[in-house]
Amino acid sequence: MIITSERISLKHLLTAESLSDQEVMGLIKRAQQFKQGAIPQLADEQYFVANLFFENSTRTHKSFEVAEKKLGIDVIEFDAKTSSVSKGESLYDTVLTMSAIGVQACVIRHTEEEYYNQLIQSKTIRTSIINGGDGSGNHPTQCLLDLLTIYEEFGTFENLKIAICGDLTHSRVANSNMKMLRRLGATLYFCGPKDWYHQKYEAYGEFLPIDEVISTVDVMMMLRVQHERHSGEEVFSKEMYHQEFGLTNERAKRMKKGAIIMHPAPVNRDVELADELVESYQSRIIEQMSNGVFMRMAILEAILHGKA
Repeated sequence: MIITSERISLKHLLTAESLSDQEVMGLIKRAQQFKQGAIPQLADEQYFVANLFFENSTRTHKSFEVAEKKLGIDVIEFDAKTSSVSKGESLYDTVLTMSAIGVQACVIRHTEEEYYNQLIQSKTIRTSIINGGDGSGNHPTQCLLDLLTIYEEFGTFENLKIAICGDLTHSRVANSNMKMLRRLGATLYFCGPKDWYHQKYEAYGEFLPIDEVISTVDVMMMLRVQHERHSGEEVFSKEMYHQEFGLTNERAKRMKKGAIIMHPAPVNRDVELADELVESYQSRIIEQMSNGVFMRMAILEAILHGKA
């Protein structure tokens, strides 16, 4: 696929699949340029962005903050615990306030899936919405940084074999990545506990035991066990999960030459993958975190272009 240098402008970023292939590849190229030291191409005016996180986050939240500061954006501080949310204010009214005081974009993570629908349908709210994760629904910025990491490694998505392994049902990362990777030409496999697999995945790939795919795939994309979303469901012991479904040191030795390990983090070490593998030569987990800053710079720039 050819990447052009055409400037990308976006009104919102709600899901990865809402982007065209051209927009996806344009964002990848722009992120690569930022990684190489490119100067932001923003109008000479003051920009305000608010990061509204209603779920705990380290990588996404702080990655956005670093990206915003690198772009010269003024970041509006927000803490749900000390805001009017603690008095019962709705998400809609919080965003309405941000829009009214001149915030051009809000990065939002919320427990409610598709929380953004009411916001973008408003005739009053003018701020752009960047989805930082909606429940178990979508995580478009993680998807895009994952695409960047894979593209840097292989230079293509076509004909790559990628296994997405772990807590599939509860993973917004899996939900976003499976749609985009399949669309861009990759062959997908899903691994993990059968009880954590949903029929919707059948349209995108095949469900197989991890031991059947480990030696053939180009990417082992491991997913965190999301204990906070299981709500009374039986969760495997750490040792049992690691041995049956995790990427153990023994399994990693069977990976084909050039194959890589990915994980959106935070990593439950010795659960999804062995502790020694997190920073191994096969791992791209740290690269994913670094790439998150550059991809989010590209996304923010495109959103602010859309405000011009």
